[in-house]
Amino acid sequence: SASRRRARAAAVAVRARTRVVMRAAPERGAGKAAESVLDGARIDRSMTVHASSREYPIHFGVGLLSDAQLLGGLARGDKAIIVTNDTVGPLYLERVKRALENAGKEVSVVMLPDGEEYKNADALLAVWDGCMDAKLDRKSTLFALGGGVIGDISGFAASSYVRGIDFVQLPTTLLAVVDSAVGGKTAINHPKGKNMIGAFYQPTAVLVDTVALETLDDRQYAAGVAEIAKYGLIVDRDFFEYLEENMEALIARDAGVLAHAMQVSCQRKADVVAADELESTGVRATLNLGHTFGHAIEAHEGYGSWLHGEAVAAGMVMAAEMSARLGWIDRDVVRRTEALLARASLPIVPPPSMGIEAFMRFMSVDKKVEAGVLKLVLLRALGEAVVTAEYDKEILYDTIMCFQQRLKENPGVYMDQGAVNSEDRVGAAFQ
Repeated sequence: SASRRRARAAAVAVRARTRVVMRAAPERGAGKAAESVLDGARIDRSMTVHASSREYPIHFGVGLLSDAQLLGGLARGDKAIIVTNDTVGPLYLERVKRALENAGKEVSVVMLPDGEEYKNADALLAVWDGCMDAKLDRKSTLFALGGGVIGDISGFAASSYVRGIDFVQLPTTLLAVVDSAVGGKTAINHPKGKNMIGAFYQPTAVLVDTVALETLDDRQYAAGVAEIAKYGLIVDRDFFEYLEENMEALIARDAGVLAHAMQVSCQRKADVVAADELESTGVRATLNLGHTFGHAIEAHEGYGSWLHGEAVAAGMVMAAEMSARLGWIDRDVVRRTEALLARASLPIVPPPSMGIEAFMRFMSVDKKVEAGVLKLVLLRALGEAVVTAEYDKEILYDTIMCFQQRLKENPGVYMDQGAVNSEDRVGAAFQ
């Protein structure tokens, strides 16, 4: 099948492009382990995630990726390994490596190719290979430097290498900051489904260096805004209204608005994780609003074609539409959801090629399928999400079909996701 061919090609590419770089330990007297490499490094705000398996801090600040005292203090043993990709590495690897070396650590590096299409078993094996080559032990620490893909692969590798080593999240994308870096979900993709193979494994810390977000391109940045909007929809109506009032400032990367949005998002995520770390009661599953539809889009289109946040944005609109068709929310909530996401230049319709059969094929292997029954995250109200299997399947089918009908009636408002201009991708957004 086409998906298997893509998977095989990705596997070959990972093997061809992965590099493991060994670094010698610095002299014990070299550098100043207790001082920051970058003058002016500071922590502006911290919060704590109270997961049942581990409590750990989230630090927000400037220059944290260069802070030898901070990074060195998070590595218990003498050895550390940094996992990054060939996009982030050239930008930030050297400062993290130098900080750890100045803290007296022996540092090795695994450089993976960038992209969701490489979030697979071959990339995971490359990280394990790096750990083995460096002879890491149970006191060693893995630092995940990158976006959600790097964090997910690294966390899964850390959870299983010698049955578990410490790992620290160093997120460099907005989506990773507000979603994947917090909460301990780690995984790789399978050609038949996204994030189907993984583990719950909490990091020992999350360091958000806002300097790293300055090099994020507009499309990646907007993908993170989708996850920020999710928290307003599922648990915080006031935050949703704040985003309605401040979306242009957020997209313009206003420092104050961005800091507030990140901190509220991380706090809401931390609250949910504290209440249901292992997703056993259904509370944590509400974080997956739009993800069942979105994961189906990613798998159907080929991992990497749509960014995760883009697929989630379209999926959240589909979930809101279905909620309205069930009579649970007012039609106005759907309109407001579409309008907010469109202002962030996010897609709010699924691909034209996806009909009922395509959606159901991929949704049938979603992690929320239990005993053959698909549970969906839907809205009971703005700011209140539920996980439920209590819905008429015809309503689900009608929801999917309604978007297909819109596309037939208004073909000009949808442009291919690969278009250069993100506004062209979204089109008129059916407002």
